Amino acid sequence: MSWPTRRSLWAPRDGLLAWHSRQNSPVNASTDPADRGTGPIGYQSKVRVTDKYRVIGFISSGTYGRVYKALGRQGQTGEFAIKKFKPDKEGEQITYTGISQSAIREMALCSELSHPNVIKLIEIILEDKCIFMVFEYAEHDLLQIIHHHTQNPRHPIPPTTIKSIMFQLLNGCQYLHTNWVLHRDLKPANIMVTSAGEVKIGDLGLARLFQKPLHSLFSGDKVVVTIWYRAPELLLGSRHYTPAIDMWAIGCIFAELLSLRPIFKGEEAKMDSKKTVPFQRNQMQKIVDIMGLPTKDKWPLLPSMPEYPQLNTLQPPLSGSHHHSHHHQHHHSRNTGGGGSNLEKWYNSTINQGVTSNPSSQHSSEGLKSLGAEGFKLLSGLLEYDPEKRLTAEKALQHPFFSTGDKVNVNCFEGLKMEYPHRRVSQDDNDIRTSSLPGTKRSGLPDDSLIRPGKRVKEN
Repeated sequence: MSWPTRRSLWAPRDGLLAWHSRQNSPVNASTDPADRGTGPIGYQSKVRVTDKYRVIGFISSGTYGRVYKALGRQGQTGEFAIKKFKPDKEGEQITYTGISQSAIREMALCSELSHPNVIKLIEIILEDKCIFMVFEYAEHDLLQIIHHHTQNPRHPIPPTTIKSIMFQLLNGCQYLHTNWVLHRDLKPANIMVTSAGEVKIGDLGLARLFQKPLHSLFSGDKVVVTIWYRAPELLLGSRHYTPAIDMWAIGCIFAELLSLRPIFKGEEAKMDSKKTVPFQRNQMQKIVDIMGLPTKDKWPLLPSMPEYPQLNTLQPPLSGSHHHSHHHQHHHSRNTGGGGSNLEKWYNSTINQGVTSNPSSQHSSEGLKSLGAEGFKLLSGLLEYDPEKRLTAEKALQHPFFSTGDKVNVNCFEGLKMEYPHRRVSQDDNDIRTSSLPGTKRSGLPDDSLIRPGKRVKEN
C-alpha cells in the first residue's frame, strides 16, 4: 500500500480531522488537557492569552473579529499580531453555533503552511469560547505603503522596491498554488511587509484547497475576491475557477504599485434578498475601459460564461479613455481587437509621469522608466482575459522583468533613504479580553463570553 506524499491536510475529505489530531499542531497547545493524553507530558494548566502575551494596542477590526499588537512574555521575545475571532452571531443574540468556516480554514491552512513570503502562525489559543490566532508581526502592509506615496508631494514607489515586492509576492503565491491553496482575497491590505523588507501574504480567511473539492468552488462561496481585484471569469459568473484568479489580483496589485491607485476601481452592486449574485456591470466596464472588450478569438471559452450576454450592455473603450491619458497618442497598443486595449497606453503614461514631480527624491530623474517594456509585458501577462493564457506564478517568476535591469533585492527597502511610518496602533481599545465585537457600528455587540449577560461593555 502506498502512502500519499502530501501531509494529511491536503486530502480535503479528512483534512480537518487529520489537522486536529496532529500532535504538533499549535491548537493542541491549548485544547482541553483531557484531550491530550496523559503520557509523559502530564497535566498542563490552561494557557491564557494574557499570560503569554502583553497586548500593547489595537490594530484593526473586520467581519472576522479584531487584531491586536502584542509583546511576548515568559521568555518569548519579539512582536506579535493576535487575531481574535468573534463567535457566530444569529440575529441580535450571540449563539455559539461552533467555529466559523473562515476561522477553520485559516487555522487548518496556516498551521500547515511554512514559507518566508507567507505570514507565519505562531500558535492558536482557545479561551472562553474565543479563538486567538497568534501571528508574527509585520510593521507595514502594501496599502499603507501605497498611501504614503500619495501624500504631498506625490511620488512614485521606487522601481527597485516594486520589483522586490512583486518577486516576493509571486514567490509566496507560487508556494500556495504548489500546495493546492487558492488565496481568493489578494489585495494590498492583505500583503504584509516587515521592517526588514520581507513581503508576506496574510489573511487566509477566504483561502481554500482546490486539489479535490467535494463540490464546485462556486457552490460554496458565491462571492470571492474584493471587487477591484476580482478576475473577469468571476465577474462573468464562471462556475469553476483556478489559481488564475489570484494571478489577476496580483496584476491589479502591480498596477496599483505603479500608479498609486486601483486600476479598476468599480462600484459593487450588492446581492439581493434572494442571495442571487448580480452582474457587476460597473466593475466589468472599468476593466473594459482599459483592457478592451474580451473576444471569442482570444478567449475561446468566453461564450460559455453565464453572464456572457451581459457584455453586449457594456460600452467599448474610447481611444485613450483612461485616467492617466496625457495625450500620448503616438503609443499604439499592440493588443488590439475587442474594442482595442488601452493597457499599453495606460502603462506608458503611468511610468512616464511624475519623472520630475519630486526633485528631492533620489529616483526623481528616472521615475519608473527603468521598469521599461518588460514591466508592461509582465503586467499584460497577468491581466490576460483568458485564465488559461494568464501567467502562472511560476511563469511570472521566470519573466525577463526580474532578470533584466535593476537586480531583485531580498529586502524591498534596500537602498531607500526614507523610512515608512509604522502601522498605527491605537490605545483606545487594547483590552483583548473585554472589548466589544465588531458589529455594523463602532460599538458592536458585547462579547458575552467575558461579561455577564445584559451588561454593556464600556467604550473608550
